[in-house]
Amino acid sequence: MNSVPTRNQNYPTFLDLNDRRVLVVGGGDVANRKVERLIGSGAQLHLIAPTLEPSLKALSEEHGISHHARELEDDDFNGAALVFAASNDADLNLAIAERGHQAGCFVNVANTPTASSFLVPSLIDRSPLLVAVSSTGASPVLARLLTARIEAYLPHTYSELGKLADRYRDRISSYIPDWRKRRRFWEKLLSGRVGELMLQGRLKNIDAAMQSALKEFTDEKTTGEVYLVGAGPGDPDLLSFRALRLMQQCDVVLYDRLVSDAIMALVSKSAERVYVGKQRDNHAVPQESINAQLAALAKQGKRVLRLKGGDPFMFGRGGEEIETLAAEGVDFQVVPGITAATGCASYAGIPLTHRDHAQACLFVTGHLKDGTIDLDWHALTRANQTVVIYMGLVGLPVICEKLIENGLPQDHPIALIAQGTRSDQSVITGTLRSLPGQVDDAAIKPPTLIIVGDVVSLRDKLAWFETR
Repeated sequence: MNSVPTRNQNYPTFLDLNDRRVLVVGGGDVANRKVERLIGSGAQLHLIAPTLEPSLKALSEEHGISHHARELEDDDFNGAALVFAASNDADLNLAIAERGHQAGCFVNVANTPTASSFLVPSLIDRSPLLVAVSSTGASPVLARLLTARIEAYLPHTYSELGKLADRYRDRISSYIPDWRKRRRFWEKLLSGRVGELMLQGRLKNIDAAMQSALKEFTDEKTTGEVYLVGAGPGDPDLLSFRALRLMQQCDVVLYDRLVSDAIMALVSKSAERVYVGKQRDNHAVPQESINAQLAALAKQGKRVLRLKGGDPFMFGRGGEEIETLAAEGVDFQVVPGITAATGCASYAGIPLTHRDHAQACLFVTGHLKDGTIDLDWHALTRANQTVVIYMGLVGLPVICEKLIENGLPQDHPIALIAQGTRSDQSVITGTLRSLPGQVDDAAIKPPTLIIVGDVVSLRDKLAWFETR
Protein backbone atom coordinates (compact mmCIF):
# COMPACT_ATOMS: atom_id res chain seq x y z
CA MET A 1 0.00 0.00 0.00
CA ASN A 2 1.32 3.42 -0.93
CA SER A 3 1.58 5.49 2.25
CA VAL A 4 2.28 8.80 0.49
CA PRO A 5 -0.30 11.35 1.76
CA THR A 6 -2.57 13.00 -0.79
CA ARG A 7 -1.27 16.52 -1.51
CA ASN A 8 -3.46 19.52 -2.18
CA GLN A 9 -0.80 22.21 -2.32
CA ASN A 10 2.89 21.99 -1.51
CA TYR A 11 4.19 24.03 1.38
CA PRO A 12 7.33 25.88 0.22
CA THR A 13 10.22 25.96 2.68
CA PHE A 14 14.02 26.07 2.92
CA LEU A 15 15.55 23.38 5.15
CA ASP A 16 18.61 23.66 7.38
CA LEU A 17 20.36 20.33 6.76
CA ASN A 18 23.55 21.14 8.63
CA ASP A 19 24.79 17.92 10.30
CA ARG A 20 21.56 16.12 9.36
CA ARG A 21 21.66 12.60 7.89
CA VAL A 22 20.62 12.53 4.22
CA LEU A 23 20.46 9.38 2.08
CA VAL A 24 21.05 9.28 -1.66
CA VAL A 25 20.25 5.80 -2.97
CA GLY A 26 21.76 5.19 -6.40
CA GLY A 27 25.13 5.23 -8.14
CA GLY A 28 24.47 6.69 -11.59
CA ASP A 29 23.90 10.05 -13.24
CA VAL A 30 20.58 10.68 -11.43
CA ALA A 31 22.28 10.30 -8.04
CA ASN A 32 25.17 12.45 -9.28
CA ARG A 33 22.79 15.36 -9.94
CA LYS A 34 21.23 15.03 -6.50
CA VAL A 35 24.63 14.97 -4.77
CA GLU A 36 25.81 18.06 -6.68
CA ARG A 37 22.82 20.03 -5.33
CA LEU A 38 23.37 18.75 -1.79
CA ILE A 39 27.05 19.63 -1.57
CA GLY A 40 27.38 22.81 0.43
CA SER A 41 24.22 22.18 2.47
CA GLY A 42 26.25 20.90 5.44
CA ALA A 43 24.32 17.62 5.44
CA GLN A 44 25.92 14.30 6.38
CA LEU A 45 25.58 12.64 2.99
CA HIS A 46 25.38 8.87 2.70
CA LEU A 47 25.58 7.32 -0.77
CA ILE A 48 24.12 3.82 -0.91
CA ALA A 49 24.81 1.76 -4.05
CA PRO A 50 26.87 -1.36 -4.86
CA THR A 51 28.94 0.66 -7.35
CA LEU A 52 29.36 4.29 -8.36
CA GLU A 53 29.87 5.63 -11.85
CA PRO A 54 33.32 7.30 -12.23
CA SER A 55 32.14 10.93 -12.00
CA LEU A 56 30.06 10.27 -8.87
CA LYS A 57 32.91 8.29 -7.31
CA ALA A 58 35.30 11.20 -7.92
CA LEU A 59 32.75 13.67 -6.50
CA SER A 60 32.22 11.62 -3.35
CA GLU A 61 35.96 11.23 -2.76
CA GLU A 62 36.60 14.95 -3.32
CA HIS A 63 34.00 15.98 -0.74
CA GLY A 64 34.41 13.13 1.74
CA ILE A 65 30.95 11.66 1.17
CA SER A 66 30.28 8.33 2.85
CA HIS A 67 29.73 5.57 0.30
CA HIS A 68 28.10 2.31 1.40
CA ALA A 69 28.91 -0.21 -1.33
CA ARG A 70 25.85 -2.40 -0.81
CA GLU A 71 22.09 -2.57 -1.19
CA LEU A 72 19.78 -0.41 0.94
CA GLU A 73 18.95 -1.75 4.42
CA ASP A 74 16.05 -0.83 6.70
CA ASP A 75 18.42 0.51 9.37
CA ASP A 76 19.68 3.10 6.88
CA PHE A 77 16.47 5.10 7.35
CA ASN A 78 17.08 5.61 11.07
CA GLY A 79 17.58 9.34 11.76
CA ALA A 80 17.43 10.29 8.09
CA ALA A 81 16.08 13.80 7.50
CA LEU A 82 15.67 13.25 3.75
CA VAL A 83 15.85 10.29 1.40
CA PHE A 84 16.51 10.55 -2.35
CA ALA A 85 15.47 7.52 -4.41
CA ALA A 86 17.89 8.26 -7.24
CA SER A 87 18.82 5.05 -9.02
CA ASN A 88 18.49 4.75 -12.80
CA ASP A 89 15.76 2.12 -12.33
CA ALA A 90 12.25 3.62 -11.99
CA ASP A 91 10.75 0.48 -10.41
CA LEU A 92 13.57 0.27 -7.89
CA ASN A 93 13.05 3.93 -6.99
CA LEU A 94 9.37 3.27 -6.25
CA ALA A 95 10.32 0.35 -4.00
CA ILE A 96 12.88 2.51 -2.16
CA ALA A 97 10.28 5.25 -1.74
CA GLU A 98 7.73 2.83 -0.27
CA ARG A 99 10.23 1.67 2.35
CA GLY A 100 11.19 5.26 3.14
CA HIS A 101 7.57 6.38 3.59
CA GLN A 102 6.88 3.42 5.88
CA ALA A 103 9.93 4.44 7.95
CA GLY A 104 8.44 7.94 8.36
CA CYS A 105 11.00 9.73 6.18
CA PHE A 106 10.54 12.52 3.67
CA VAL A 107 11.32 10.96 0.29
CA ASN A 108 12.02 12.40 -3.14
CA VAL A 109 11.72 10.08 -6.12
CA ALA A 110 13.55 11.21 -9.22
CA ASN A 111 11.12 12.29 -11.98
CA THR A 112 8.13 10.89 -10.07
CA PRO A 113 6.40 13.65 -8.07
CA THR A 114 3.34 11.51 -7.29
CA ALA A 115 5.51 9.11 -5.29
CA SER A 116 7.42 11.88 -3.50
CA SER A 117 6.64 13.55 -0.19
CA PHE A 118 8.84 16.52 -1.09
CA LEU A 119 9.96 18.06 -4.37
CA VAL A 120 13.23 19.71 -5.36
CA PRO A 121 12.59 23.04 -7.10
CA SER A 122 14.57 24.73 -9.82
CA LEU A 123 16.96 27.11 -8.07
CA ILE A 124 18.46 30.51 -8.76
CA ASP A 125 21.46 30.88 -6.48
CA ARG A 126 22.52 34.38 -5.49
CA SER A 127 23.59 33.32 -2.01
CA PRO A 128 22.45 34.34 0.50
CA LEU A 129 19.55 35.13 -1.83
CA LEU A 130 17.89 31.99 -3.16
CA VAL A 131 14.94 31.90 -5.54
CA ALA A 132 13.12 28.57 -5.92
CA VAL A 133 10.60 27.78 -8.67
CA SER A 134 8.36 24.72 -8.70
CA SER A 135 5.39 23.58 -10.74
CA THR A 136 4.61 21.01 -7.99
CA GLY A 137 5.42 18.35 -10.54
CA ALA A 138 2.83 19.49 -13.09
CA SER A 139 5.35 20.79 -15.63
CA PRO A 140 9.07 20.69 -14.83
CA VAL A 141 9.81 22.18 -18.26
CA LEU A 142 7.64 25.22 -17.44
CA ALA A 143 9.44 25.61 -14.10
CA ARG A 144 12.83 25.53 -15.85
CA LEU A 145 11.71 28.08 -18.44
CA LEU A 146 10.48 30.44 -15.72
CA THR A 147 13.71 29.92 -13.78
CA ALA A 148 15.75 30.89 -16.83
CA ARG A 149 13.63 34.00 -17.34
CA ILE A 150 14.04 35.12 -13.73
CA GLU A 151 17.75 34.31 -13.82
CA ALA A 152 18.20 36.70 -16.75
CA TYR A 153 16.80 39.54 -14.63
CA LEU A 154 18.93 38.85 -11.55
CA PRO A 155 22.59 39.76 -12.04
CA HIS A 156 25.08 37.82 -9.92
CA THR A 157 25.85 41.01 -7.98
CA TYR A 158 22.54 40.49 -6.15
CA SER A 159 24.61 38.14 -4.03
CA GLU A 160 26.57 41.15 -2.75
CA LEU A 161 23.35 42.95 -1.89
CA GLY A 162 22.28 39.97 0.19
CA LYS A 163 25.62 39.87 2.00
CA LEU A 164 25.40 43.59 2.72
CA ALA A 165 21.94 43.20 4.23
CA ASP A 166 23.15 40.29 6.36
CA ARG A 167 26.13 42.26 7.70
CA TYR A 168 24.02 45.24 8.73
CA ARG A 169 20.82 43.53 9.82
CA ASP A 170 21.41 43.64 13.58
CA ARG A 171 22.85 47.15 13.49
CA ILE A 172 19.89 48.48 11.52
CA SER A 173 17.44 46.79 13.89
CA SER A 174 18.99 48.58 16.86
CA TYR A 175 19.07 51.95 15.08
CA ILE A 176 15.52 51.68 13.69
CA PRO A 177 13.34 49.59 16.05
CA ASP A 178 10.05 50.31 14.25
CA TRP A 179 9.54 47.57 11.62
CA ARG A 180 7.64 49.81 9.23
CA LYS A 181 10.37 52.44 9.20
CA ARG A 182 13.01 49.72 8.98
CA ARG A 183 11.36 48.20 5.93
CA ARG A 184 11.21 51.62 4.31
CA PHE A 185 14.91 52.16 5.03
CA TRP A 186 15.88 48.88 3.38
CA GLU A 187 13.69 49.58 0.35
CA LYS A 188 15.15 53.05 -0.03
CA LEU A 189 18.69 51.77 0.47
CA LEU A 190 18.57 48.75 -1.83
CA SER A 191 16.77 50.61 -4.61
CA GLY A 192 18.89 53.76 -4.20
CA ARG A 193 22.53 54.76 -4.57
CA VAL A 194 23.98 52.08 -2.30
CA GLY A 195 22.06 49.32 -4.05
CA GLU A 196 23.09 50.64 -7.45
CA LEU A 197 26.77 50.68 -6.43
CA MET A 198 26.51 47.08 -5.27
CA LEU A 199 24.81 45.91 -8.46
CA GLN A 200 27.53 47.62 -10.51
CA GLY A 201 30.21 45.83 -8.48
CA ARG A 202 31.63 49.11 -7.15
CA LEU A 203 32.31 47.87 -3.63
CA LYS A 204 34.99 50.38 -2.61
CA ASN A 205 33.87 52.52 0.34
CA ILE A 206 30.49 50.77 0.38
CA ASP A 207 30.51 50.69 4.19
CA ALA A 208 31.00 54.45 4.32
CA ALA A 209 28.11 54.92 1.92
CA MET A 210 26.00 52.65 4.10
CA GLN A 211 26.76 54.67 7.23
CA SER A 212 25.92 57.87 5.40
CA ALA A 213 22.59 56.49 4.20
CA LEU A 214 21.70 55.38 7.72
CA LYS A 215 22.49 58.78 9.19
CA GLU A 216 20.46 60.57 6.53
CA PHE A 217 17.49 58.32 7.17
CA THR A 218 17.50 58.58 10.95
CA ASP A 219 17.98 62.35 10.87
CA GLU A 220 15.03 63.05 8.59
CA LYS A 221 11.40 63.17 9.66
CA THR A 222 9.41 60.30 8.22
CA THR A 223 6.87 61.71 5.81
CA GLY A 224 4.25 59.97 3.77
CA GLU A 225 3.57 60.17 0.07
CA VAL A 226 0.71 59.40 -2.29
CA TYR A 227 1.23 57.35 -5.44
CA LEU A 228 -1.50 58.10 -7.98
CA VAL A 229 -1.14 55.09 -10.25
CA GLY A 230 -3.00 54.17 -13.43
CA ALA A 231 -3.75 50.44 -13.43
CA GLY A 232 -4.79 50.31 -17.08
CA PRO A 233 -7.99 48.72 -18.39
CA GLY A 234 -7.58 45.34 -16.69
CA ASP A 235 -4.83 43.14 -18.15
CA PRO A 236 -1.95 43.13 -15.60
CA ASP A 237 0.56 42.71 -18.45
CA LEU A 238 -0.17 46.34 -19.38
CA LEU A 239 1.15 47.74 -16.07
CA SER A 240 4.31 49.83 -16.22
CA PHE A 241 7.42 48.76 -14.29
CA ARG A 242 7.14 51.87 -12.16
CA ALA A 243 3.50 51.16 -11.31
CA LEU A 244 4.37 47.63 -10.25
CA ARG A 245 7.27 48.83 -8.09
CA LEU A 246 5.09 51.31 -6.21
CA MET A 247 2.32 48.72 -5.84
CA GLN A 248 4.83 46.48 -4.10
CA GLN A 249 6.09 49.06 -1.60
CA CYS A 250 2.89 50.81 -0.46
CA ASP A 251 1.52 50.66 3.10
CA VAL A 252 -2.13 51.17 2.17
CA VAL A 253 -4.06 51.07 -1.11
CA LEU A 254 -7.29 52.84 -2.04
CA TYR A 255 -8.86 51.20 -5.08
CA ASP A 256 -12.11 51.21 -7.02
CA ARG A 257 -14.26 48.73 -8.94
CA LEU A 258 -12.43 49.32 -12.23
CA VAL A 259 -9.24 47.73 -10.88
CA SER A 260 -9.26 44.04 -11.81
CA ASP A 261 -8.66 41.23 -9.33
CA ALA A 262 -5.58 40.16 -11.29
CA ILE A 263 -4.01 43.59 -10.74
CA MET A 264 -4.99 43.75 -7.06
CA ALA A 265 -3.18 40.43 -6.60
CA LEU A 266 0.08 42.24 -7.43
CA VAL A 267 -0.28 44.79 -4.62
CA SER A 268 1.93 44.20 -1.57
CA LYS A 269 0.37 41.49 0.60
CA SER A 270 1.12 43.52 3.73
CA ALA A 271 -0.71 46.64 2.47
CA GLU A 272 -3.99 47.65 4.06
CA ARG A 273 -6.79 47.59 1.47
CA VAL A 274 -9.49 50.27 1.37
CA TYR A 275 -12.27 49.92 -1.21
CA VAL A 276 -13.61 53.27 -2.40
CA GLY A 277 -15.52 52.08 -5.47
CA LYS A 278 -18.20 54.20 -7.02
CA GLN A 279 -20.99 53.26 -9.38
CA ARG A 280 -23.38 55.42 -11.33
CA ASP A 281 -25.79 57.06 -8.84
CA ASN A 282 -24.24 55.06 -6.00
CA HIS A 283 -21.20 56.85 -4.61
CA ALA A 284 -20.61 54.78 -1.47
CA VAL A 285 -17.53 56.91 -0.74
CA PRO A 286 -17.90 60.53 -1.94
CA GLN A 287 -14.98 61.93 -3.92
CA GLU A 288 -14.33 64.59 -1.29
CA SER A 289 -13.95 61.86 1.34
CA ILE A 290 -11.44 60.00 -0.84
CA ASN A 291 -9.41 63.18 -1.27
CA ALA A 292 -9.36 63.74 2.49
CA GLN A 293 -8.40 60.10 3.21
CA LEU A 294 -5.42 60.30 0.89
CA ALA A 295 -4.09 63.41 2.63
CA ALA A 296 -4.76 62.10 6.14
CA LEU A 297 -3.06 58.73 5.55
CA ALA A 298 0.01 60.37 4.02
CA LYS A 299 0.29 62.75 6.99
CA GLN A 300 0.49 59.65 9.22
CA GLY A 301 3.74 58.81 7.45
CA LYS A 302 2.26 56.11 5.22
CA ARG A 303 2.96 55.44 1.57
CA VAL A 304 -0.49 55.59 0.05
CA LEU A 305 -1.28 53.94 -3.27
CA ARG A 306 -4.28 55.38 -5.08
CA LEU A 307 -4.90 52.74 -7.72
CA LYS A 308 -7.24 53.77 -10.51
CA GLY A 309 -8.49 51.92 -13.56
CA GLY A 310 -7.13 53.20 -16.87
CA ASP A 311 -5.20 56.48 -16.63
CA PRO A 312 -5.79 58.70 -13.58
CA PHE A 313 -5.93 61.86 -15.70
CA MET A 314 -8.40 60.51 -18.27
CA PHE A 315 -11.89 60.84 -16.73
CA GLY A 316 -10.40 59.39 -13.54
CA ARG A 317 -10.71 62.43 -11.24
CA GLY A 318 -6.99 62.21 -10.60
CA GLY A 319 -6.68 65.95 -11.05
CA GLU A 320 -9.23 66.57 -8.30
CA GLU A 321 -7.38 64.27 -5.92
CA ILE A 322 -3.94 65.80 -6.34
CA GLU A 323 -5.40 69.29 -6.11
CA THR A 324 -6.33 68.41 -2.54
CA LEU A 325 -2.89 66.91 -1.87
CA ALA A 326 -1.13 70.00 -3.21
CA ALA A 327 -3.31 72.24 -1.03
CA GLU A 328 -2.53 70.07 2.03
CA GLY A 329 1.22 70.08 1.34
CA VAL A 330 1.36 66.31 0.80
CA ASP A 331 4.02 64.86 -1.51
CA PHE A 332 2.68 62.86 -4.44
CA GLN A 333 3.71 61.36 -7.73
CA VAL A 334 1.63 60.33 -10.73
CA VAL A 335 2.17 57.18 -12.79
CA PRO A 336 0.21 57.18 -16.05
CA GLY A 337 -1.65 54.08 -17.13
CA ILE A 338 -2.93 52.82 -20.46
CA THR A 339 -6.31 54.46 -20.80
CA ALA A 340 -9.35 52.39 -21.75
CA ALA A 341 -9.60 54.02 -25.17
CA THR A 342 -6.23 52.80 -26.39
CA GLY A 343 -6.15 49.54 -24.45
CA CYS A 344 -9.67 48.35 -25.29
CA ALA A 345 -9.51 49.52 -28.89
CA SER A 346 -6.24 47.64 -29.43
CA TYR A 347 -7.57 44.42 -27.90
CA ALA A 348 -10.78 44.75 -29.95
CA GLY A 349 -8.87 45.19 -33.21
CA ILE A 350 -10.21 48.70 -33.83
CA PRO A 351 -7.52 51.30 -34.65
CA LEU A 352 -8.57 54.73 -33.39
CA THR A 353 -6.99 56.48 -36.37
CA HIS A 354 -6.42 55.27 -39.91
CA ARG A 355 -5.39 57.20 -43.02
CA ASP A 356 -8.38 55.89 -44.96
CA HIS A 357 -10.99 56.31 -42.22
CA ALA A 358 -10.16 58.77 -39.42
CA GLN A 359 -7.64 61.57 -39.06
CA ALA A 360 -8.85 62.72 -35.64
CA CYS A 361 -10.04 61.14 -32.40
CA LEU A 362 -12.22 62.64 -29.65
CA PHE A 363 -12.47 61.31 -26.09
CA VAL A 364 -15.67 62.21 -24.23
CA THR A 365 -17.58 60.94 -21.21
CA GLY A 366 -21.17 59.86 -21.46
CA HIS A 367 -21.84 60.63 -17.81
CA LEU A 368 -21.32 64.23 -16.72
CA LYS A 369 -21.01 65.51 -13.17
CA ASP A 370 -24.70 66.41 -12.88
CA GLY A 371 -25.84 63.09 -14.37
CA THR A 372 -26.90 64.48 -17.75
CA ILE A 373 -25.71 63.69 -21.27
CA ASP A 374 -25.28 67.16 -22.73
CA LEU A 375 -22.40 66.92 -25.19
CA ASP A 376 -21.26 69.00 -28.15
CA TRP A 377 -23.15 66.82 -30.61
CA HIS A 378 -22.16 68.95 -33.58
CA ALA A 379 -18.46 68.36 -32.84
CA LEU A 380 -19.07 64.62 -32.41
CA THR A 381 -20.64 64.21 -35.85
CA ARG A 382 -17.86 65.62 -38.00
CA ALA A 383 -16.53 63.52 -40.85
CA ASN A 384 -13.30 61.49 -40.82
CA GLN A 385 -12.98 61.15 -37.07
CA THR A 386 -13.37 58.57 -34.32
CA VAL A 387 -15.33 59.27 -31.15
CA VAL A 388 -14.59 57.31 -27.97
CA ILE A 389 -17.21 57.53 -25.24
CA TYR A 390 -16.39 56.53 -21.68
CA MET A 391 -19.14 55.54 -19.21
CA GLY A 392 -21.83 55.54 -21.87
CA LEU A 393 -23.59 52.21 -21.31
CA VAL A 394 -26.68 53.54 -19.53
CA GLY A 395 -27.02 56.47 -21.93
CA LEU A 396 -26.36 54.46 -25.11
CA PRO A 397 -29.89 54.88 -26.60
CA VAL A 398 -29.77 58.65 -26.08
CA ILE A 399 -26.23 58.87 -27.48
CA CYS A 400 -27.17 57.02 -30.65
CA GLU A 401 -30.35 59.07 -31.07
CA LYS A 402 -28.51 62.39 -30.67
CA LEU A 403 -25.75 61.42 -33.10
CA ILE A 404 -28.37 60.57 -35.75
CA GLU A 405 -30.30 63.79 -35.07
CA ASN A 406 -27.10 65.78 -35.60
CA GLY A 407 -26.20 64.37 -38.98
CA LEU A 408 -24.66 60.88 -38.75
CA PRO A 409 -26.42 58.21 -40.85
CA GLN A 410 -28.36 55.47 -39.09
CA ASP A 411 -26.00 52.83 -40.48
CA HIS A 412 -22.89 54.58 -39.11
CA PRO A 413 -20.58 51.95 -37.49
CA ILE A 414 -20.40 51.77 -33.69
CA ALA A 415 -18.95 49.25 -31.24
CA LEU A 416 -19.34 48.57 -27.53
CA ILE A 417 -16.49 46.84 -25.68
CA ALA A 418 -17.16 45.24 -22.30
CA GLN A 419 -14.45 44.03 -19.87
CA GLY A 420 -11.84 45.26 -22.34
CA THR A 421 -8.38 43.59 -22.31
CA ARG A 422 -9.57 41.00 -19.77
CA SER A 423 -10.04 37.29 -20.39
CA ASP A 424 -13.84 37.74 -20.55
CA GLN A 425 -13.72 40.65 -23.01
CA SER A 426 -16.73 40.90 -25.35
CA VAL A 427 -17.28 43.22 -28.31
CA ILE A 428 -20.59 44.06 -29.97
CA THR A 429 -20.51 45.89 -33.31
CA GLY A 430 -23.47 47.35 -35.13
CA THR A 431 -24.93 50.62 -36.32
CA LEU A 432 -26.32 53.64 -34.53
CA ARG A 433 -29.78 52.24 -35.24
CA SER A 434 -29.13 48.64 -34.15
CA LEU A 435 -26.63 48.73 -31.29
CA PRO A 436 -28.93 49.73 -28.39
CA GLY A 437 -31.14 46.70 -29.04
CA GLN A 438 -28.14 44.39 -29.48
CA VAL A 439 -26.73 45.51 -26.14
CA ASP A 440 -30.07 45.00 -24.38
CA ASP A 441 -30.26 41.44 -25.71
CA ALA A 442 -26.69 40.70 -24.57
CA ALA A 443 -27.24 41.92 -20.96
CA ILE A 444 -23.88 43.70 -20.94
CA LYS A 445 -22.41 44.96 -17.66
CA PRO A 446 -19.77 47.68 -17.10
CA PRO A 447 -16.98 48.58 -17.44
CA THR A 448 -17.67 49.37 -21.08
CA LEU A 449 -16.35 51.65 -23.80
CA ILE A 450 -18.10 52.91 -26.94
CA ILE A 451 -16.29 53.61 -30.22
CA VAL A 452 -18.08 55.48 -33.03
CA GLY A 453 -16.61 55.75 -36.51
CA ASP A 454 -15.73 54.04 -39.78
CA VAL A 455 -12.70 52.43 -38.08
CA VAL A 456 -15.12 49.98 -36.40
CA SER A 457 -15.54 48.28 -39.81
CA LEU A 458 -11.88 47.19 -39.65
CA ARG A 459 -12.52 44.88 -36.71
CA ASP A 460 -13.61 42.01 -38.99
CA LYS A 461 -10.07 41.88 -40.39
CA LEU A 462 -8.02 43.00 -37.38
CA ALA A 463 -9.62 41.32 -34.34
CA TRP A 464 -6.99 39.18 -32.66
CA PHE A 465 -7.55 38.93 -28.92
CA GLU A 466 -10.70 36.79 -28.66
CA THR A 467 -9.41 34.30 -31.24
CA ARG A 468 -5.87 34.07 -29.90
